[in-house]
Amino acid sequence: MKIVSWNVNGLRASLKKGFLESFDKLNADIFCIQETKLQNGQIDLELKEYEQYWNYAEKKGYSGTAVFTKFTPHKVSYGVGNNENDEEGRVITLEYDGFYLVNVYTPNSQRGLVRLEHRMNWEDTFRNYLIELDESKPVILCGDLNVAHQEIDLANPKSNKKNAGFSDEERDKMTRLLEAGFVDTFRYLYPEKKDAYTWWSYMRKARERNVGWRIDYFIVSDKIKEHIKDSIIHSNITGSDHCPVELKISL
Repeated sequence: MKIVSWNVNGLRASLKKGFLESFDKLNADIFCIQETKLQNGQIDLELKEYEQYWNYAEKKGYSGTAVFTKFTPHKVSYGVGNNENDEEGRVITLEYDGFYLVNVYTPNSQRGLVRLEHRMNWEDTFRNYLIELDESKPVILCGDLNVAHQEIDLANPKSNKKNAGFSDEERDKMTRLLEAGFVDTFRYLYPEKKDAYTWWSYMRKARERNVGWRIDYFIVSDKIKEHIKDSIIHSNITGSDHCPVELKISL
């Protein structure tokens, strides 16, 4: 099974930058996107063979997630049962026979960490949600988690110590998630691989110089880590300030 995740930073903008060509080339069984920045009815996307599931933010032009899948799920749920978080359209969960697929767009703590408290509350709620799912069947989590977990996961760790996405608080929450019975698939396969990033600022030709961050992940339950075949970063695919990431897993 091939699953792809991509923060498109506005789907309408990404469509003008070759999204459909990349979508067809990747040919995923399940394709998850974040930061759609859409409201219901603003786009009519024809994707042959794929069922579509959308979670829109109440705020216009903000956040939002979607899942396109070739396999009909038993059940689809939106959010995590918390009104404060769910109004931003950040989570979609698909239930299949052998696993849950969770697509997430984690809140950004923002410049000066002004939204850090909200982020910390989100992390605790979301981790508990994943743990509860995992008690029933294995979880495959994908999306933009808005955190570079280790120093190896960004180009300039020293200068970003107290910045959003690399604060001690955010990194500690990622550690707690992994310690709760989950594994970062990319680091599981490539623990020492450097210069592997999924997001680059539009400023100062950061992508051309590969001055980036790895903040887009596939995380799976420990109990299925032996089924991981590969975890891939498609850094050559443009159309957003993020690139797609891919998980190959045998389930």
